[in-house]
Amino acid sequence: MKLVSKAMPKALLVALVLPFLAGCGFQAIPQAKNSTEAALAEVSNQYKRRADLIPNLVNVVKGYAKHEEETLTQVTEARAKATAMNIDPSKVTPQQLAEYQKAQGGLSQALGRLMVVTEKYPDLKADQNFRDLQAQLEGTENRITVARQRYIESIKEFNNLVAVPPTSWTNSVMYHYEKMPQWDLAPEEKAAAEKAPEVKF
Repeated sequence: MKLVSKAMPKALLVALVLPFLAGCGFQAIPQAKNSTEAALAEVSNQYKRRADLIPNLVNVVKGYAKHEEETLTQVTEARAKATAMNIDPSKVTPQQLAEYQKAQGGLSQALGRLMVVTEKYPDLKADQNFRDLQAQLEGTENRITVARQRYIESIKEFNNLVAVPPTSWTNSVMYHYEKMPQWDLAPEEKAAAEKAPEVKF
């Protein structure tokens, strides 16, 4: 009987404290951190998919655009730079993230130049292999956009938890996480994006 009476206050205390802890980010902060790591891993996964497609694209274009070696070389070099850098989502630093974004932005720009070049070659545009690869690349770019959007949202949710009361109080006492750097375009990508597209007829 004594055991029951001693155990009851502890059980009651746990029952009272748990909802308070849950509401203060006790579980939500680590869960949000896990979500941001998973979202960044998905961004990397989509970038890898794009990098895997590029050698096939370059080979198809080479057969038709032999005089465009410089552009093809730029694409190959940009791909090599982008794939040389891997990031660990659980340990990424703001500097590593910025360098990773810069490398991927360089590859995006090189691919953009390649697509402009291919407009000069009607035979290439009509080739089924090229059209298939182009469709896959366009799909990959869309997946990258969605993956980055989800990563941006997950960072926003995590940063709100570690910076906005009352969950920030729990973070200060228990976890001591810093706000995560938000995903942004690399400077070169940002400059290119700010230019209005040129339409020619």
